[in-house]
Amino acid sequence: MAHRRDEPPMSGSEPPMSGSEPPQLLIIRPSNLFRAHQDGFSAKFNVLKAYESPLPTETFLREHAQSAKAILCFKGSPITGDLLRHLPSLGLVVTSGTGVNHIDLAACRRRGILVANTADVFSVDTADYAVGLLIAVMRKISSGDRFVRRRLWSLSHEEFPLGFKLRDKRVGIVGLGNIGSKVAKRLDAFGCKISYNSRSQKPRVPYNFCPTPHELASQSDILLICCPLTEDTRHMINNDVMNALGEEGVIVNIGRGAIIEEDALVKHLVARRIAGAALDVFENEPRVPVELFEMDNVVLSPHRGSYTKEGYFDAFRIVVENLESFFLNKPLVSPVRIEE
Repeated sequence: MAHRRDEPPMSGSEPPMSGSEPPQLLIIRPSNLFRAHQDGFSAKFNVLKAYESPLPTETFLREHAQSAKAILCFKGSPITGDLLRHLPSLGLVVTSGTGVNHIDLAACRRRGILVANTADVFSVDTADYAVGLLIAVMRKISSGDRFVRRRLWSLSHEEFPLGFKLRDKRVGIVGLGNIGSKVAKRLDAFGCKISYNSRSQKPRVPYNFCPTPHELASQSDILLICCPLTEDTRHMINNDVMNALGEEGVIVNIGRGAIIEEDALVKHLVARRIAGAALDVFENEPRVPVELFEMDNVVLSPHRGSYTKEGYFDAFRIVVENLESFFLNKPLVSPVRIEE
């Protein structure tokens, strides 16, 4: 019988690999992916749940996790060099998402620890969400929803304000990787004029390349952030870039909050020096600048761009495949390349 897509693809009676004892999988804090598929993980692995122990984390690791060879993490459970020092047997770090900025990759490289992520499992859903956010802010969907819910439609003597069409808008995409490329393809179908900034020019894409975010912003009506957070991209979208975007410009961020200089963004929005923003990510999540709450030209989302039921199932499958490959001494399915 075929497995339903929303159920684990195995039962507890089906051992995942040879050997009498299932391999250990360490969880410091549970990610949403782990919570959604906890039974599936438990059917395949001996899950060490540090978060359920009354012991301090370091004590738990010292007393119960010295033989742990794999750990599952996420952005809310970072893998630091200090944490790794408490795990002498660790050989694999698997993250339940695509980004790896919460993992000390240099420390993993020094220790010979492999790292795996979920590759581009979430890229399609995130690209869809980016377009949804853009349409929401351009056509004032969220503020229209509030307008109706507050019973203002029947009471107001004024028409609800007009939004803006998407067709023919100049969209600048920061980061033309897996997600950015999919966003570009979708917006191309809407009749948008696409430009991009990336670490290097991509000769096979038909879009205009801008060597800096500032130049990209100066040629765009919409700036859409899709790049990962690194030391090079932190606060890359700063005061100068926003000034270049201008008073009619809109910013959409589905990358990471710290890519934008958040204080500068708030000041630009308050002063109407940019026209609007749609934000799925923030610099100090879950804290959101209070100035944004009452702005009708801002759409806010709780970092859920990649979260769909189907996407979580696919991510669960690829995490399990990476873990099984590691424990069977086979190549990882989606390894993260750690630069020297």
